[in-house]
Order: sequence, then structure tokens, then C-alpha cells
Amino acid sequence: MARVGIIGAGSWGTALSVVLCDNGHEVTLWSVLEDEIKMLKECHEQKEKLPGVKLSEDMVFTTDLEQAVFGMDILVLAVPSPFTRSTAKSMSGFVRQNQIIVSVAKGIEEKTLMPLTDIIEEEIPAADVAVMCGPSHAEEVGLRLPTTLVAGARTKKTAEYVQSVFMNDVFRVYTTPDMLGMELGGALKNVIALAAGMTDGLGLGDNTKAALITRGITEIGRLALAMGAKFETISGLTGIGDLIVTCASKHSRNRKAGMLIGQGYTMKEAMDEVKMVVEGVYSAKAAIALGKKYQVDLPIIEQVNAVLFENRPAKEAVTELMMRDKKAENDDLEWE
Repeated sequence: MARVGIIGAGSWGTALSVVLCDNGHEVTLWSVLEDEIKMLKECHEQKEKLPGVKLSEDMVFTTDLEQAVFGMDILVLAVPSPFTRSTAKSMSGFVRQNQIIVSVAKGIEEKTLMPLTDIIEEEIPAADVAVMCGPSHAEEVGLRLPTTLVAGARTKKTAEYVQSVFMNDVFRVYTTPDMLGMELGGALKNVIALAAGMTDGLGLGDNTKAALITRGITEIGRLALAMGAKFETISGLTGIGDLIVTCASKHSRNRKAGMLIGQGYTMKEAMDEVKMVVEGVYSAKAAIALGKKYQVDLPIIEQVNAVLFENRPAKEAVTELMMRDKKAENDDLEWE
């Protein structure tokens, strides 16, 4: 049994608390919001973000960050990506040397272009930082539907420890050393999912979405490989797997926001309607900046940025993509 502190009581942090309690661990769930913790204590249910999923009576709910962090065997950082740095900074004084912290949010910081694990390591140098992601919606994890993710870490020992803490008969966890590839796949797929939602909002059909997903993973792969990530990661669960589920699922907040934008909502109106953090919006500008830094062409991501931040109509963005110059699908293949 491990003592686990989950920092962030949104849908994903709450769903992971179900997995951990099922595995017999001692779980403390933290939120900065007093009303949220009051609701959890009274109802043992995240009624706003994960309704219908009952939480263990043994779980501890708190707004006291020190209580959730100090002395834990493992910490799970589950706040939305825009709040990763500020939360890590607040945690730092309570973290012991070599404390394992598992980042489970997805994003790239716009100002620094850093993935979340790098941010955590910068703010908490004492920590042993890992990451866990893959095709996983909180709504299904909370209902104990079979789900498969990947745990990445600097060392095999840490990755296998995270694997052992989380894995059970409905929650399978693989391991990898390619943390960068995992994080780029997890962050950039949210931008592509916004585009997929826009095609749904425009009523463009399955052909369009299939093309978008396929060309989207090509963009993610080009950038990830240029940055030093591995092809196997981008073609695996945290790359194409996560992209498929986020572009297609009814649970995807990025797809939903994109669909609303396709229907004519502004970016702000769509985010207000979704009522949760739409992480693809925060990663979109960072993705473009990374593309420029590494000289990688990202046409879909460029059009998403134009729709989000330059008021380009989604239909016009689709036309721009369709009318790009003629080219081969794969430049590396040669004619006989």
C-alpha cells in the first residue's frame, strides 16, 4: 500500500483517485477550491465534473496543500496545465528529496515552450518527476472501463514503480523512457482535436475527419522527431492512440470546443460553454512557436491558431488546407 496525494480534484484527478483506492492505496485528494472540497466531503462524488462516480469513504479531501503533499510516497499532479507552474511552486516547500511526482496533465507552456515535466523539475529540483498519459477519458476511467496508458520517467525503476501503483485489471500501464515524446503527443493532439471538432461543427463528415487525424499525427510526428522524441512513441498509445480518442470521443472537451467554434461560436464563447479548461487553446500558440524554432511545417496547427486568435472562419481554414500546393504524401519514398 502507498500513501498518495492527488493535487487537483477535477475530473481526471478524481477518476485516478478511484483507480488508486481500488488498488488499496491511502489517497488524499486536494483542491484549492473550498466549495469543491466541501462537496466532496459531503457527497463523496465530484458532482460537477464526474457525476455518478462514487468515491471511497476512506478517501481524505483537503484544501491544505501541506497535508496533501508532505510525507506521501507518491504525488499525482493533476491540475490543468496552465496552473502547473504555480501549483508546483506552492508545493515545493513540502516536497522531500527524490519525491516521485507524476504529471498527468497535458500541455506546453506558451512563454517558455517547456513541457510540464520540465516545469515541475524547474520549480521542484528535489523531485523525481514522471509522466503518465494515453487514450483515457476520466468519465470512462471513473466507471472502471478498460483503459491503457503509459508511464514515463528518467529511470526504469521510477517508471515501473508508477506502473505498479496504478495498474489493475481494468487499468493497464506500460512504461517508456521517452517522456518528451509522450508530452508532445499529449499536448499537440489537443490542438488537432480542436480542428476535428470544427469539422464536426461544420458537418463535413467522416472522410474529412479521417484525413485530419492522419495528417495531424504526421504534423505531431514531424515536430516531435525534430525535437528528439522517438517514432515509436508517436505511433503508440500516447501519440496516435491519444489523438484518435480525443478527436472522436463525446467526452473530449477539445473536440466539443472545436465543434462549437465550427458552429459559429467565438473561442471565448466555446470555452465558456464547455465550462472546463480546454488545454488545446493554451497549447496552440506554443505549438506554432515550436514549429518555427525547429523549422517544421505545421499547416493544420497554423489554421487552428488563425481560427482561435485571428478570427478566421473555420470553413475558410478548411479551404486553405485543401488548396495547399500539390505534393507527395511522404517525401521520403522514392519512385523506382
